[in-house]
Amino acid sequence: MPYKIRKAAVIGSGTMGGGIAALLSGVGVETLLLDIPAKGTNPGDPPAKRNAVVAEGLKRLQSLRPAQVFNAPDLDLIKIGNIDDDLGQLADADWVIEVVVERLDIKRNLMAKLAEVVAPHTIISTNTSGLPIHAIADGMGHDFTRRFLGTHFFNPPRYLHLLEVIPHPDTDPEIVAFLTKFGTEMLGKGVVICKDEPNFIGNRFMTMVGMQTVNAALDGGFTVEEIDTITGPLIGRPKTATFRLNDLVGIDIATHVARNLYPSIPNDPARTILEHVGTTALFDKIMANGWLGNKSGQGFYKMVKGASGEKEFWSLNLQTFEYEAPQKIRFDSVGKHRKVEPTGERIRLLINEEDRAAQFLWHHHAFYLAYASHRVPEITDTIVNIDNAQKWGFSHEMGPFEIWDAIGVADTVPKFEAAGYPVADWVKTMLAQGNATFYQRDANGVVIGYYSPQTAAYVSLVPDKREIKISRLRASGKEIAANSGASILDMGDGVALLEFHSPANAIDADVVEMSWKAVDLLETGAYEGLVVGNDAERFCVGANLFMVAMAVQAGQLDQLEATVKGSQDVMQALRNASKPVVVAPHNMALGGGAEFVMAGSRVVAHMELYAGLVEVGVGLIPGSGGCKELVRRVLNPVMASHPNADPIPHVQKIFEAIMLAKVSESAKQARDLGILAPCDRIILNRDHLLGEAKREVLHMADGYQPQRPGKVYAAGRDVYSALLIGIEGFKEQGLASEHDALIARKLAYVLTGGAVSEPGWIDEQVFLDLERKVFLELVQTEKTLERMAHMLSTNKPLRN
Repeated sequence: MPYKIRKAAVIGSGTMGGGIAALLSGVGVETLLLDIPAKGTNPGDPPAKRNAVVAEGLKRLQSLRPAQVFNAPDLDLIKIGNIDDDLGQLADADWVIEVVVERLDIKRNLMAKLAEVVAPHTIISTNTSGLPIHAIADGMGHDFTRRFLGTHFFNPPRYLHLLEVIPHPDTDPEIVAFLTKFGTEMLGKGVVICKDEPNFIGNRFMTMVGMQTVNAALDGGFTVEEIDTITGPLIGRPKTATFRLNDLVGIDIATHVARNLYPSIPNDPARTILEHVGTTALFDKIMANGWLGNKSGQGFYKMVKGASGEKEFWSLNLQTFEYEAPQKIRFDSVGKHRKVEPTGERIRLLINEEDRAAQFLWHHHAFYLAYASHRVPEITDTIVNIDNAQKWGFSHEMGPFEIWDAIGVADTVPKFEAAGYPVADWVKTMLAQGNATFYQRDANGVVIGYYSPQTAAYVSLVPDKREIKISRLRASGKEIAANSGASILDMGDGVALLEFHSPANAIDADVVEMSWKAVDLLETGAYEGLVVGNDAERFCVGANLFMVAMAVQAGQLDQLEATVKGSQDVMQALRNASKPVVVAPHNMALGGGAEFVMAGSRVVAHMELYAGLVEVGVGLIPGSGGCKELVRRVLNPVMASHPNADPIPHVQKIFEAIMLAKVSESAKQARDLGILAPCDRIILNRDHLLGEAKREVLHMADGYQPQRPGKVYAAGRDVYSALLIGIEGFKEQGLASEHDALIARKLAYVLTGGAVSEPGWIDEQVFLDLERKVFLELVQTEKTLERMAHMLSTNKPLRN
């Protein structure tokens, strides 16, 4: 039968349950959030009293940082209740997700109640992180169990990409396929199918590999900082590395998961690592002290104030149990290879060195990779699922089988086994067949298949057409123009891609030059449209501030003005191009990056978009069209439809967005700021961003009507005067420095069209000229130069 999710229910309003409810409401799903009734209450008591537990959970959710809610109005789709009074409201729910305490008896009791109220079409899932899926629904009857499965989100659900879907033998395959599609397309998740085995994939590896790391650290006499230095970004993992990750997860939770796992995997020979005497004693003592990690204020790390009042993170001495000041960690192997790219080659070089760090990493990878070989097909059917679970659930750059390919499978298998790390027989079969790698690649190095232990052969990896990777385009010879700051690539079907790859994806002369090249390709008819996007961590952090500061110090103001003018002109050219230009921003789009977002004819944005015009932080105002664009987007529609409307509140909104350097916490908030337009699209799956942007170009290209430079509403001197009064008030209250006030006055002048005597419609170019003039005035002031220097040296704004 066809399934849909229009109404969902989440039972359990803790951090995880509330986060799932927020995610569902964020994609437009009406969600009922339930929890136990408040203690001391009875049926018939006022809902505010009866539902105090779930209300508190929802309130706590809104205060969490990073934000768990995409935008405040999303909460309007969440209704609350309790499981004693409100289970009847589940009768029309399409999906019910159980997120209650990890006790089998409690979950089974809840399932029995759900069976009595849910509709025949309702999908029921549990978010358990390790309890047997089949046991939770055992004895419930086939009509219930066929609709039951595990859906394990990772915390926080908004941010972590992995969703483990765990069917049991009775689960209807149609439901598995539907939730895989829904999770991927609507929730933006990377879905892996797991078998109903203890801790599934993510937590199984986190526990086993994590405990092996701690064991080896104790046995080798390593410090907390040493281990986190060599098991973090150095080997393609987050900065949380090992011990910081325990603090983040909660030391009590990590210990509970590990000790519950041991009896659950009697046939796993590697489980002995969970009984390490030293590690057991270490965690017992830490928990006895109440040092549970971030939630208790200390664990393996503790934040203290340094001599100058700055924050310092002191690490726990694993022998003395005293916290010690941060140390500079140095290893010869790390110093020698830390800058090598790509990551797989860096790992290969590191593990072949001889110092303590290298030997630790050799044994760590030997255990990790050999262990992974034994888990296929035990806990999942493919090596791809294992690799994706590590990358999507824990932000690892590479999965174990990808690492193994990089360091050499044939070379390492005999060495691993000689050192006591047995490798699964299917790996040796693969090598004996003459297959040297787990992943099959074409002549361009693009992955086209993976090795299957079950068939003892490569299986084709069918690419998702929505997933376009720039590395694949480049490997396939699709780069058609490039310089040190940007490239243009052919995406196929008549669509070009403008990619930034300057340091930090900052806008410099090379980026502007390649942008003009992209415009030329559109105007000459070589392409039907353009996507502006990239695969970097951040979309664009704005202008190259160092180059701006150097130009001022060298007295090259004419060249700087020409640079700013060139940036303005190219953004206007992109917006008014004869073919559609679709910008595909993600993560940070700050300053000039936000201006680039507004330069397209359409935007397809990833939901995790942190965009804002932040130039005030370095003593400037937006200079590449940001002021003009916000006035055009926020004020123009109001004054065009209601000529007698009061412009002050709308200009005030723009003024505050720029002066307060507001940065969106999501693409929805970017739309509220005016950086995204109502017609712009927002998607949740980052992997689909470039593909969806290309699709948007093709959709627009047929019969595209180019935009033309238009008029912008200048609110004039009366609004300018009103803004000045407010600025003086802030200064008198000590909320703004004199330099803040100077910037604010100049910004007010620009936003009101130069404080023209009569409000009205003026050419866009007038606003652009005003922006550029004020930008150049401010960049020469002493205090702005101080702000720029401070930002460049500390990466923090200066208030002067």
